[in-house]
Amino acid sequence: MLELTDLGHRYQETGWLFRHVTLAVRPGSVTVVLGPNGRGKTTLVRCAAGLLNPEEGTVSHDGPIGFVPQARGGAFAYRAVDMVVMGRVRQVSLFGTPSRDDRVAALDAMDRIGVKHLAERQFPTLSGGEQQLVLVARAIASESPVLVLDEPTTGLDLHNQAQILSLLRKLVADGLGVLLTTHHPDHALFLADSVVLMGGPEDVAYGSAAELLTEEALSRLYDIDVRIVTYRADDGERQAVVTGYGSGELDRR
Repeated sequence: MLELTDLGHRYQETGWLFRHVTLAVRPGSVTVVLGPNGRGKTTLVRCAAGLLNPEEGTVSHDGPIGFVPQARGGAFAYRAVDMVVMGRVRQVSLFGTPSRDDRVAALDAMDRIGVKHLAERQFPTLSGGEQQLVLVARAIASESPVLVLDEPTTGLDLHNQAQILSLLRKLVADGLGVLLTTHHPDHALFLADSVVLMGGPEDVAYGSAAELLTEEALSRLYDIDVRIVTYRADDGERQAVVTGYGSGELDRR
């Protein structure tokens, strides 16, 4: 389990990004962080993953954390499979090298994500979306009980977005705990058990998805008129978000 207790972080130039964030990511659950640009979503998950020390509050967990950053290219010409093998670092002894089993685990993770055909490609030559998929495979290969993902669908087309979201659902059903950020409330409607709405330094709400993913809350969070519509899918009813582009208002009929 991953727990954040009364977490806060600030930068000298901009002041507090957020304060008093408390949440728990339990096995077999998904917590989704939503909010406008610049409200501290990436900083929050970097603190949760242990990559950044918060200014206040604590982060605790009972196992290793797998982290998926937003893909931003790479300065070193590693092969894609080598990038994924790096996720196996905790399985390798201090002075050891990755074993055949580590490579098999890496290739298996790439196969699950659908990027095994990219294994021998140089990571910097991949498209942004392909790089993102490779980074997700790296986190899967780590076999960590909790995954923290920062915008895992960045740069992905609709097919690959659906692939990642469906895979996360399967992993969660197997007991994985997930904390992720997204700019897509639709993804939260599909995945989330709990959500964090980051509206400002002192305006952070945490609770169940059913309670917080409402038209009123999302309209206030993004300062645009939001409607949630229900539609029928192959596996039952689903919900999606519709926004009033242009005028900011939707026809309420």
